[in-house]
Amino acid sequence: MGVLSVVAVFLVKMVDIPEIGKLVPAITQDSIESLLAIISASMLMIATFAVASMISAYASASNTATPRSFSLVISDDVSQNALSTFIGAFIFSIIALIALKNSYYDKAGRFALFVLTVIILSIIIVTFVSWVDRIARLGRLGETIDKVEAVTAAALQRRRAAPTLHGVPAERNQNRGEAIYGGVIGYVQRIDVTALQRIAEKSRVRITVAALPGIFLAPGRALAYVTADSGDLSDIDTSRIAGAFLVGNKRQFDQDPRFGLVVLSEIASRSLSPAVNDPGTVINIIDTFVRLFALWNEPLDESDPQTPECDRVAVPQLALDDMFDDAFTAIARDGAGAIEIAVRLQKAFASLASIEHAVMQDAAIRHAHLALARAENVMELPVDLEIVRKLAKLVGSDTTG
Repeated sequence: MGVLSVVAVFLVKMVDIPEIGKLVPAITQDSIESLLAIISASMLMIATFAVASMISAYASASNTATPRSFSLVISDDVSQNALSTFIGAFIFSIIALIALKNSYYDKAGRFALFVLTVIILSIIIVTFVSWVDRIARLGRLGETIDKVEAVTAAALQRRRAAPTLHGVPAERNQNRGEAIYGGVIGYVQRIDVTALQRIAEKSRVRITVAALPGIFLAPGRALAYVTADSGDLSDIDTSRIAGAFLVGNKRQFDQDPRFGLVVLSEIASRSLSPAVNDPGTVINIIDTFVRLFALWNEPLDESDPQTPECDRVAVPQLALDDMFDDAFTAIARDGAGAIEIAVRLQKAFASLASIEHAVMQDAAIRHAHLALARAENVMELPVDLEIVRKLAKLVGSDTTG
């Protein structure tokens, strides 16, 4: 925006020719200078205010939700574009003022600069109004939950379309061959399966991925296992295989749907703390989990290709049981003594158990029993406990007979 503002000031000179000057009305230099001076003074103040408001929103997101949601809040495009517009308008006004003070423009140039200044002023007003609406919600708990849900849903959709990341299915916990280790301790963020396929084709080997995105690579944890078609692995470049795994200090949302579930669960656990005591937010997140798991079971588009593209790379699929653990375990533990949370959990499990998905039904029934056991261990009022027991009996009743 800053470069564009500088370029715009000098592009105005291109229309500053006598023939055009005879056709346009005369604009005094003082009027343009006054308008530019107002813009320059106000934009510097508004840009400072924008930065302060964004920092406050970021702090609010970290304090009221969870620090793991900070990356989503800070990536808000509306606020970043608004700040860029304000700074660009400030640079434009300063450069244009300098050009005017040095008599850089004639009659046509002054008129073109005046029109451009009015257009920029209009953009500033529209941007400011839309940004004020955005900053009023940025960093608020509800807005943060919506952002986490949206990015988690997108990650789930991508994984549903490519459950093995375009490789072939691999059996869990059946790793064979030579283990490949990385030199970095951290979380697997992304896997370049296409690069692994090229390596496997060139070396005539088969690669089994052992660390999906979201896995923490501690010393001794293998990234993958390699087996050769001929049994000879002497020519394998293990560093290239390890290089196809992007490892960092933090988990990322795009290839790691479980991370989004963990973040939502963390927000719910914080809402259940005595300092916050906000069961309504927890109920909202439980409803969010129902939507996300229902999305996981939606039919895929038949036009999407399902044939694996990388037949020499085996990748394990996400385990639905692990996803249920990520989502519901902390809520069932921390909300075991709250009747409204226990009831909502049982109703959520009943909804998920009614979906025609055998693994999801088993996971929902298992977690319904676990939530009931935790409630029986904490709840003191027999009436509340009896309500939870009745609801738990209904979970899976339509599927188990």
